[in-house]
Amino acid sequence: MNIEQLRDFALSLSDDIEERFPFQKFKAANGILVFYTCGHTFLYIDVDNFETITVKCQPDRIVELKEHYDGIMRPVNFNPKYWIGIRVNDVPDDLTLQLVRNSFALVKAKYQK
Repeated sequence: MNIEQLRDFALSLSDDIEERFPFQKFKAANGILVFYTCGHTFLYIDVDNFETITVKCQPDRIVELKEHYDGIMRPVNFNPKYWIGIRVNDVPDDLTLQLVRNSFALVKAKYQK
């Protein structure tokens, strides 16, 4: 999977999804593309280094995913109790898309009006 495929998939999840580069003031993070639903984050992608993405996940599921997949890791700069890092080349594409959809659903359910 490439970054455009992942971007298209994320945008297809709902009409209310926004994408932004919110860290433009920070040189080391100005390539971070963030996807939002209901004004809250569900996906982070480094467009300058598309190796790892970050998504929200259920805490009990995180342990199981880490046990079964070497490509599931601690997130960078996020609470590892609720977020995971996914090395896109080390996790099957269908699982990556499933985890992005799951992250979207978690955030949407929590903040939907």
